[in-house]
Amino acid sequence: MKHNIDQITLNNKTILITGAGDGIGKAVSLECAKRGATVILLGKTIKKLEQVYDEIKASGAPEAAIYPMDLAGASADDYTNLSDTIDKEFGKLDGLLNNAGWLGASTPIEHYDSELWQKVLQVNLTAPFLLTRACLPVLKKSVSASIVFTADKKQSAFWGAYGAAKSGLVTFMQILAEELASTNICVNAFDPGPVRTNLRTRAFPAEDVSTLKKPGDVSKPFVYLLNGDCDSLTGKIFTLEDFENS
Repeated sequence: MKHNIDQITLNNKTILITGAGDGIGKAVSLECAKRGATVILLGKTIKKLEQVYDEIKASGAPEAAIYPMDLAGASADDYTNLSDTIDKEFGKLDGLLNNAGWLGASTPIEHYDSELWQKVLQVNLTAPFLLTRACLPVLKKSVSASIVFTADKKQSAFWGAYGAAKSGLVTFMQILAEELASTNICVNAFDPGPVRTNLRTRAFPAEDVSTLKKPGDVSKPFVYLLNGDCDSLTGKIFTLEDFENS
């Protein structure tokens, strides 16, 4: 499957990206801004968001917006307020990337702390549900909108709540895609594979990071899926192999 990703422009599009302060979220934010999008940077660390904002501004790209939010503690009302703010400030939302994630702990299920389990599920599964649900009204105001989830297949020992949440997230994506099949919104997931991020380092502290792809190396497929013009593909899980020779 081939895609002319380098030719994609995102002029006049507004795109919300979670976990935008570093790693994949930062890389995708910069790539989207470079292609003309107004990026809403959502994350819990204001300093990191400000650094991404400054980098976008210095590049001459459209000015980004910063929206601090801690997904671990945000309520349904907080997401509704975010959606209302987007509607008021931009009038629509063209793309939503549910990218933020939190490992929690690499622990056997037998010893997994119940409170930690709930918190990890909150960040990695419940928060994307609440955010996506709240943003559907503004996404429907776009001519062609896209919802993208960062997938991570972790169905082996010691991945605990993170692995369970990521599996649930893919199922949620597929359910949502089918429900929105007759609308202007396409829904997909992209699994970038091993990437040099803080989450990856915490999971594999002894790993040689020089063997891993950098976040910028995997940003273009996200741009393709966020473009909204995804050849009517919806409900799919993409990997880097799908974008080879694009």
